[in-house]
Amino acid sequence: MHKSGTADLPLYSGPIPSWLFERMTTLSGAIVEAIVLEHGHDGFLQRLADPFWFQSFGAVLGMDWNSSGVATAVMGALKRSLNPRAHELGLYVCGGKGKQSLQTPAELLAVGERTGLDGTHLAYCSRLSAKVDNTAVQDGYQLYLHSFVVSRAGQWAVVQQGMNTAAETASARRYHWHSEALTSFVDEPHAAICGTSQGEILNLVAHQARPAQAAMLQVVGEEPERMLREIRQLVMPTRKDVKAKDVDLKRLGAILWLAQEKQPQDFENLLLLPGLGPRTVQSLALVSEVIHGTPARFSDPARFSFAHGGKGARPFAVPTRVYDETIRTLQTAVERAKLGEPDRQQALKKLTMMAQAAEQNFTPHEEEDDALEAVRRHERQNALLYGARSIHGTGLAAASKQVPRPENPAEQHPSASN
Repeated sequence: MHKSGTADLPLYSGPIPSWLFERMTTLSGAIVEAIVLEHGHDGFLQRLADPFWFQSFGAVLGMDWNSSGVATAVMGALKRSLNPRAHELGLYVCGGKGKQSLQTPAELLAVGERTGLDGTHLAYCSRLSAKVDNTAVQDGYQLYLHSFVVSRAGQWAVVQQGMNTAAETASARRYHWHSEALTSFVDEPHAAICGTSQGEILNLVAHQARPAQAAMLQVVGEEPERMLREIRQLVMPTRKDVKAKDVDLKRLGAILWLAQEKQPQDFENLLLLPGLGPRTVQSLALVSEVIHGTPARFSDPARFSFAHGGKGARPFAVPTRVYDETIRTLQTAVERAKLGEPDRQQALKKLTMMAQAAEQNFTPHEEEDDALEAVRRHERQNALLYGARSIHGTGLAAASKQVPRPENPAEQHPSASN
């Protein structure tokens, strides 16, 4: 196992509306199933351990593109969508936020009993990965979320997150671990860390801290080992609006051009689904990239918010009718692939390839922020048609960025608060 990366994010609060969390749960499950069919369990765990992919995944599901709530929302949705079918899918999601995180060892022991995996060892890995990030890496963040995902083969990934409220601007830091290639919890274990600089960090698993390790471990009679090296680090801005500099406009522009310029019958032939409109193609192209894209494609997570917007109407309100059509299209492709008919699954992959090919000769608009505003304006103009919805309301009101009206507590999903 090694720590694969981290992400630093502004600390936002606020529950996720049930109307969005239900869709996130359904779409996240379909995306994971498509990844497993195409790339296997290890392919999914590798993606989960990449902070850039993870943030892009959260954005395509409709979470605010730079929010700390992505971790809680994504892992909560995955636990709800995958665990009821864990035996079929071969993936088990344990832990969660707050008190749920404390249940992780017990849940892993239960997984071991059901699958024959060494639950005691998995529980040990869970405790030690949390101990490293909460104690050995003294960066000012206290863990409040710990999620452990294990495959039927015993490979696993950890996504955990801490908060720092003592700094001038409250922030969160997300840590990613991956069992692949891990040889030691104190020898460069992290796959990634996502977060902003909070000044000097006492990192007791860094290679340079070996003398301090030796002194500390001697006290408890253990042999010192080398410390970890942080590999991939994602840092998100604190502002909420998506700016042109947050997005690779060549990539996004190619997708928008593809969706608008191709004739509907071309997509019917491509995806074998009649009546697929250009707006759904835009979303499907970004969802398909989350499934099939290589790590280099996720350097701009904000781009993926142009699939289904965000709950706070940034970059625009969630187009629920488009979202639902995306879910139906992906679910149909997955179900047919499971029956030995991978034509639609491959068609979605082809959509990604078409978009990337279009990038080669695409030139973004010189006025970059104007180009993004044109996209947002299109969404506002079609708010009623797309079934736009956000925490601010529905339809035309959904695009407002004013203080949201109080939501009905019955409309908030209890497991989906940030």
